[in-house]
Amino acid sequence: MIFRRVAPLIAAVVLITAACSSSGGSPAASAGGSAAAAGCIVGVSWNNYQQPRWAKADEPAMKKAIEDAGGQYIRADANLKMEQQLTDIDSMIGKGAKVLIILAQDTKLILPAVEKAKTANIPVIGYDRLIEDPAALYVTFDNKKVGFLEGQAILKAAPKGNYAVIKGNAGDPNSNFLRSGITEAGVPEKGKDTADIKIVYEDYTTDWKTENAQKNMETALNSTTPVNNIQAVVSENDSMAIGVVAALQKVGLAGTIPVSGQDGDEANLNNVAKGFQTVDVWKDAFALGKTAGDAAIQLCKGTKLADVKAPADLKDYVKPAAAGTVDFTTPGTDKTGTAPNGPVVKSIVLTPVAITKDNLNVPLDQGWITKDVLCKGVDAAKAPAACK
Repeated sequence: MIFRRVAPLIAAVVLITAACSSSGGSPAASAGGSAAAAGCIVGVSWNNYQQPRWAKADEPAMKKAIEDAGGQYIRADANLKMEQQLTDIDSMIGKGAKVLIILAQDTKLILPAVEKAKTANIPVIGYDRLIEDPAALYVTFDNKKVGFLEGQAILKAAPKGNYAVIKGNAGDPNSNFLRSGITEAGVPEKGKDTADIKIVYEDYTTDWKTENAQKNMETALNSTTPVNNIQAVVSENDSMAIGVVAALQKVGLAGTIPVSGQDGDEANLNNVAKGFQTVDVWKDAFALGKTAGDAAIQLCKGTKLADVKAPADLKDYVKPAAAGTVDFTTPGTDKTGTAPNGPVVKSIVLTPVAITKDNLNVPLDQGWITKDVLCKGVDAAKAPAACK
């Protein structure tokens, strides 16, 4: 499997703080649940299955981990509709799901569904997107680190000038986690410009969509005097980076302005090879899917949230001192009204790696992408080493 071969390349990090609940366990575990893996139905709710990564890596690895343990995988795609996702989760509960894995469309509006699951003693896993409830296990990548790597690469490519920051969906906490990492790397927040960097445009992008990011980038280009006076773009993910590059191509600037992204989508890695995208932060989605699927089986057996472990064959991803879950203080406001500390959730967080033209061999060697796809349309005279 790909995630086994990349283990020497990526270390995992497990974050976070002490649980708000007194037991620290899942509802099923606190009820003395003893569900066997055999026959365990795991319901997976995808907010939008159209992103290439889900079908390519996350779901196959997740499904395999569940089915290899004797469980049953069922799924639904809400297609970016919050009401549909709530209906989907109700349906999976009705079909006998013993554990729910949820990639939430909106991490606040999903909370009523989490409450229903808790009432039914069904453990919940927030997949790659935070759910601010101590009953939900958070399985994700270190999104703050992703943002840091994006910002670091763009600053190296353009240490001075006007910057545009294209953030993800406003309803997704990952957008702000990423921005905090970007800020730590040295890209200032809008209104807090430095002597070298001025943020001339910064905004969220509805649903992380390519077309919305393109509109944002066009607005950014038209906002400067003279127009198009932008030297760098920090785009928080790959689907948005495609829109950013499309906007730059319209004005003849693609390949001259550094652009960031994340996810390792094939089109974006190809753009890195072409010189249209500077960095693509790659996350081993096979490992993440396997981790979530394996955790679901553990929870189905009655394991408490605090006692869930990373898969044994992914031990190289986990700090030796923290092979299980640790605590994460969420950024929202808790029940006492105290901000910025929200509920504390149990969490397992994996670390990503920044891919540039200089190390495109990493996803290529791991079988994430083929050479013909990676190098399609690349100018032979300017080809990176991976395409020669």
